Amino acid sequence: MNYKKLLKSKKFKIAIWGTGYIGLSTMVYFSKEKIKCVGYDIDRKKVRKINSGILPQADLKNWFGFDITKLVKNNYLKATSKYSELISENFLAHFIAVPTEKNGKPYFKALFDVLSKISKIRGKNIKIPPIIVVESTLAPKVSDKKIIPFFKKKKLKLGQDILFSVAPRRDWFIEGVKNLKNLDRVYGSTDIKSAKVAKDVLSIVCKKLHMASSYKVSEMVKSVENAYRHMDITLANQLSLAFPKDNMREVLKLVGTKWNLETFHPGIGAGGYCIPLSSRYILSQVRDNNKLTLLRETIKTDDRMNLLVARSIAKKGYKKIGVLGLSYKGDLKVSVLSKVIPLVNALRKNRLNVKLFDPYFTSKEIKNILGVKTFKFPNDLTKFDCVIVSVDHKKFKIPAIKLKKYLKNCKYIIDHDGAWKNYNLKNNYHISGDSGWI
Repeated sequence: MNYKKLLKSKKFKIAIWGTGYIGLSTMVYFSKEKIKCVGYDIDRKKVRKINSGILPQADLKNWFGFDITKLVKNNYLKATSKYSELISENFLAHFIAVPTEKNGKPYFKALFDVLSKISKIRGKNIKIPPIIVVESTLAPKVSDKKIIPFFKKKKLKLGQDILFSVAPRRDWFIEGVKNLKNLDRVYGSTDIKSAKVAKDVLSIVCKKLHMASSYKVSEMVKSVENAYRHMDITLANQLSLAFPKDNMREVLKLVGTKWNLETFHPGIGAGGYCIPLSSRYILSQVRDNNKLTLLRETIKTDDRMNLLVARSIAKKGYKKIGVLGLSYKGDLKVSVLSKVIPLVNALRKNRLNVKLFDPYFTSKEIKNILGVKTFKFPNDLTKFDCVIVSVDHKKFKIPAIKLKKYLKNCKYIIDHDGAWKNYNLKNNYHISGDSGWI
């Protein structure tokens, strides 16, 4: 049975559980292919926005490169806060895109809440078994230890009553070309039928599919690939700490010119859902502390970077600190696991006066997340003797003459991503990893 043809017939739909960056992009890309999609979210405000043709994450507009209004108007895109609307034989595919972390650690309560809801389909006498595609990042062995036993407990036979596949996402929500359609996509399933159906469904949007031999392999891919990056980034930081008087950023840039190496640079720490969290996903399944010692040391070093940067600033005698950026990456509104949060906390523990500005967050949001006040950019830059640019938001890149005017009282600048690297800010400017930055 060809699920792709069934979905394109418009008689069937796709259910998306969770409408954050991952879930919403799944909805949008499939609906753009004229597949009817319904997204579930507990956030009713977000649901109302989507149904009005408004992106809850406004920064996704540039990434998509198209408007979703027509998709909503033509009934291809819809959101709801009533999960019962998704428990129907009309839904052939269920994509799960809920958070699988809490406070920086693996947390699967939301995932199993969704699985519990989907399992109610069994009582509907479904003729065509639906496929569940997990897009959320999983820790190794979670499927075997928790998900498969869950299905057995619910008396759902995999490959018969329900189909199952794990297909982690790799999207880069900054560059429009690195999206669900163009990037390589890995998927792995529990059985031959699930694998065939997963390919049918995913190929509607994804151009480059790689089938893993099983779900066990595909669920490990996301964590392992990001753990690699985590160790490389942390090695860059360790090199910079070991040779503080040398321009390690330039060294690493030149190292990256070798054909089989990638360029990584030192900084205030790795942030975001993927890189620092993936290392913890892997270690959560390894009980022997003598194994994966490199990964354990990676986490220790990464967690210490914010403390070392804060102590360095305090030791230099700076008192008034202005931080630009709360997001973990430029031009995104995502504060979860942002490297800026522990940095600000460390600065405050060193009794420094800290204020933060991010164009994507209101003063109330900044206060709730960090407990600090915001300031007006660029005018209030004159009030700080130290400025930390944590991300390269486009709105931070104002004309050089104007910027230099407002930085006249600033004696020390740390630029994590190099947002101002071409501004010729002279001796008080340090791009993370250069000589004397820490």
